[in-house]
Amino acid sequence: MNEIADIVVGFDQKESVAYHTFTQSVIDKSSMPIRFMPLSVGSLTNYKEVHKDGSNDFIYSRFLVPYLMKFKGWAIYADGDMVCLKDIKKLWDLRDEKFAVQVVKHDYKTKIKNKYWGNKNEDYPRKNWSSLILWNCEHPSHKVLSPEFIQEQPGSFLHRFSWIKDTEIGGIEKEWNWLAMEYDEKKNINLIHYTIGTPCFKEYQDTSLSSFWKKSFRNMLEGYYKKNKLD
Repeated sequence: MNEIADIVVGFDQKESVAYHTFTQSVIDKSSMPIRFMPLSVGSLTNYKEVHKDGSNDFIYSRFLVPYLMKFKGWAIYADGDMVCLKDIKKLWDLRDEKFAVQVVKHDYKTKIKNKYWGNKNEDYPRKNWSSLILWNCEHPSHKVLSPEFIQEQPGSFLHRFSWIKDTEIGGIEKEWNWLAMEYDEKKNINLIHYTIGTPCFKEYQDTSLSSFWKKSFRNMLEGYYKKNKLD
């Protein structure tokens, strides 16, 4: 049986089009079987979001991934406000058993003070590290990640991966989590993260690298429109 890549994607009903556009972009390029799990708070029967901060519904539930995977195997976590431009197998093949997680270790100061819905875009340590995660779900350090544990921890603890040692955090090249509007445009990007605002929002529809998101969005709709003869 072929290996299957499990991909857990942040889902927020207020921007559900972003989830579907991202999954379309992965499907368009993937050379291996993939299995998506939308991380919707409403479907997490053993977890209730008690944190009062955050700009979307999945800001803390992402840390449930090892628990949801029954602490077995590997999974990719990705925020929903992304598009994948290259074969996801290339990211999957970067898995390294000696690490508990592998992330892009961003080290930057934001250029933009506010992001979508008027949320403040503040600088803090390890900003955006947790927006794309290669999870080694059966790593023993993750056994503490129960729903109750996550509910009790502040965002600074979780987003900085403070339950594991720094040596257990592996690095991934920046091209796998390229921050639109924060990083300059370039060729050979693997995955774009619209961290300031997804082009589904009117005010961000023509911002840096938005054309890639629009292409995936059109691909998502193409079959439906052709079948139903809609203009």
